[in-house]
Amino acid sequence: MNLPMWRKALTVIPSVTKEEWNRLDTVSRWLISTRAAVLVMTFMSAALAGLFAWRDNSFAVLPWIALVLGLILAHASNNLLNDYVDYARGVDQQNYYRTMYGPHPLNDQLLGKRQHLTYFGVTVLLAFACGLYLMRYNDYDSQAWFLLGAGAFLLLFYTWPLKYIALGEVAVFLVWGPLMVGGGYYVITGSWSADVMLIGAIYALGVTTVIFGKHIDKILVDREKRIHTLPVLLGEKLSRYIVISMMVLPYFLVLYLIIVRGFSPVLLVTFFAISRLRQIMPSLLKPKPSERPADFPDGQGGWPLYFAPIAFVYNRTFGSYFMLGILADAVLKKFFI
Repeated sequence: MNLPMWRKALTVIPSVTKEEWNRLDTVSRWLISTRAAVLVMTFMSAALAGLFAWRDNSFAVLPWIALVLGLILAHASNNLLNDYVDYARGVDQQNYYRTMYGPHPLNDQLLGKRQHLTYFGVTVLLAFACGLYLMRYNDYDSQAWFLLGAGAFLLLFYTWPLKYIALGEVAVFLVWGPLMVGGGYYVITGSWSADVMLIGAIYALGVTTVIFGKHIDKILVDREKRIHTLPVLLGEKLSRYIVISMMVLPYFLVLYLIIVRGFSPVLLVTFFAISRLRQIMPSLLKPKPSERPADFPDGQGGWPLYFAPIAFVYNRTFGSYFMLGILADAVLKKFFI
């Protein structure tokens, strides 16, 4: 057991040598291989689903725990599969971005293909077991089947072909919004909610800015490798403005929730994230610099990625304030309104 490494792997993507890897425990290796630092975005989606189920007096502990574990394990499975597929197709080689901002289990020879597939197989089976439990909890109804099938399809086919045909960013939005938050609420409560779906869409916009930023960072090499992400098709400048739009739009949607949907003004706490938005806006308005700025972190989630770390830090700030506002609103409505 290596608790310091567990904590580190949950906050950044740590660099490790082969010798250090050999001394690590299995959990540490799994956390590094799955890029566990980004799994917090998935936990937030599951937390939103559970919070609204609690507010609406339909919360159930075991289904929510199964939802949290299932979604996190599914996300981890997708990261493992991404690395395997891109490595097998020759993408994650020749100094490609994925091998530069964090350890790549296959490219860095930390794991053999068989070991990597074993990690993936065990992880995806555990995720599927959680999904089957939730299916049983919902009496195997058709909508639960749809959610399980849609999740499995996007997990298996995100890397190829969806990412290659400009559908990767759309898939990310659908997964972290309607599927995780809206669908998560459904499998806990047995019903759908328009408000929860909108909340999910607001949160998913933040997650999508991260993948959008990452694909802007890789736009030149992806074009060379014929990976047709949306930034490759749209160009860097337009893609940067789309990212800005996805960061600004949630504030108007928050106002809509308060003015039209009857949410408490306490949700305005989200606007505290504007200070962070103002900090990063100058970077988003300019092309990616050709060299690492002196004040920009190098490695472990930093350079050579540029827009992705900026979007990730902003999303963490916005998501925290947004969750705080949603939590306060839920408490007010449950106990005082």
